Amino acid sequence: MLYEIILFSLLAGSTVFIGGLISYYFESRVHNKELKELIIHYLIAFSTGIMLSAISFVLVPDGMLELPVFLSTSLFILGGLCFFFFDKLIEKNRYKIPQVIAMLLDFIPESIALGAVFVYNHKVGVLLSIFIALQNLPESFNSYTELKKLKHSSYKALLILFLLSFVGLIFSLLGYVFLEDKILITSSLMLFSAGGIMYIIFQDIAPLLEYKKRKLIAIGANFGFIIGMLGESII
Repeated sequence: MLYEIILFSLLAGSTVFIGGLISYYFESRVHNKELKELIIHYLIAFSTGIMLSAISFVLVPDGMLELPVFLSTSLFILGGLCFFFFDKLIEKNRYKIPQVIAMLLDFIPESIALGAVFVYNHKVGVLLSIFIALQNLPESFNSYTELKKLKHSSYKALLILFLLSFVGLIFSLLGYVFLEDKILITSSLMLFSAGGIMYIIFQDIAPLLEYKKRKLIAIGANFGFIIGMLGESII
C-alpha cells in the first residue's frame, strides 16, 4: 500500500514539472504571440473542466458518503471562505501569483486526501491521483509563464516547479500516516478542498478565459470535464 501511495503521489506531482518543461519548450519554439495566447487560454479552460470534474466525481460524492448533509455543505462553504481570505491576504501583501498559488492551494489538501483515501478505497485513490496529475499539467504550464513575467530566469522557474512537484508526495505520506483510519477527517478534507477549488475556479481562473471574443475557447472546459467522465466510467 505504501509503495502505491508513493508511486501515484509522484505521478500526480510529476506533471507540475512536466507542465513547466512543456511551457519552456513552447516559449522557445513557438514565436507567434497570438497562437501562444490562444493555447494558454485554452489550457486554462481545460484545467477548469478537470477541476470541476474532480469536484463532481470524487471530492464531493465521496466526501458526503460519511458525513451528514448539513456538515458537508458547511465544510464546502468553509473551504471557499478560507481560500477567499487567503487570497485576500496574498493580494494585500502584493505577492499574488494566481496560477502558482491556485495550484498549491488545491494540490496540498488533495494530496493529503489522496494518501488517506488509498487505505479504504483504492479505486478512488487511483482516480484522484489521475485527476490531480491532469489538473496540475495545464496549471504548471501557465505557472511557468507567470514566473517568467515576474523576471525569474527559465532555470529558476523550472527549479521552482521541480521542487513543487514533490509537495504532493510529502503531504500524501502525511495523510497516509495520520489519517489512514480517520475516514471522517478525510471526508471533511475532501469537501473543504472542493469548496476551495470551486472558489479558485470562479475567482482566479474562469475570468481569464475570455480572449478577443473567441467564445469557443470555453469549450475547453467541456473537454476537461470529459476526462473526469471517462475516468469515472473506467474505474
